[in-house]
Amino acid sequence: MRAEATRAAARIAVIGHGAMGRYLLPRLAQLLPQAAVALVLRDPAGEVPAGTTVLTGGAPLLAWQPSLLIECAGHGAVREHVPGALRAGVDAIITSVGALADAGLRAELEDSARAGASRLISVAGAIGGLDALDAARSAGLDSVRYIGRKPPLSWSGTPAADAFDLAALTLPTVIFEGSAGASARAYPKNANVTAAVALAGIGFERTQVTLVADPQVTQNCHELEVRGAFGEFHIRLANAPLPDNPKTSWLAALSLEAQIRAYFGLTAFA
Repeated sequence: MRAEATRAAARIAVIGHGAMGRYLLPRLAQLLPQAAVALVLRDPAGEVPAGTTVLTGGAPLLAWQPSLLIECAGHGAVREHVPGALRAGVDAIITSVGALADAGLRAELEDSARAGASRLISVAGAIGGLDALDAARSAGLDSVRYIGRKPPLSWSGTPAADAFDLAALTLPTVIFEGSAGASARAYPKNANVTAAVALAGIGFERTQVTLVADPQVTQNCHELEVRGAFGEFHIRLANAPLPDNPKTSWLAALSLEAQIRAYFGLTAFA
């Protein structure tokens, strides 16, 4: 009964109306039809679903008094909106987990959550196996390696484009190898996955990352290799894109849905 009352009284503010935000809003209408929903935007121009309140800036957001904040707008939005919400006692779910590679911001968020007696929740996103990684950590981990493979042109706009002729690659080519922390700084658009792995396992400096431009794949592929006292495991995911946006993994959106279901004690979307 308490969970049902919480769902009915929910006031959910969603930051961002990009691929993830556009996917999420109709899902929320199905999942929590009685909840009030607001959309936090820098520029309020454009169409939003009927019944959705549009807010601009941090002050209107807090004045609206959300019970849950969901960030779908990138690392800058985490820094701009999430600490204040946590200090005000608002739980926050973030999709831009890569922002947590910044140790200063991570500490600020932890302090804000303690001050507001609120919860900061990060989603697994496009990677799997984090529950096993977290469980194995308690027995001691020897090594954690993440390998990210994408078609060569998917690395356009990154440092790889300056170092390689991506369009001419005919064989899998390593474009980065180093720590998760260095990876997050050099390849921020790939940082959400590497950060999620680092946080679930042995941290940003001990987690090793290999990024590959691979003309032999057509999907974004994520591999996780873990060894420790528990034994070892190796998983591989090949992610299909969102039907309406090829730059966003469908699994990342589904991961956010799953986290919202868990938060409200639901088993499935309607």
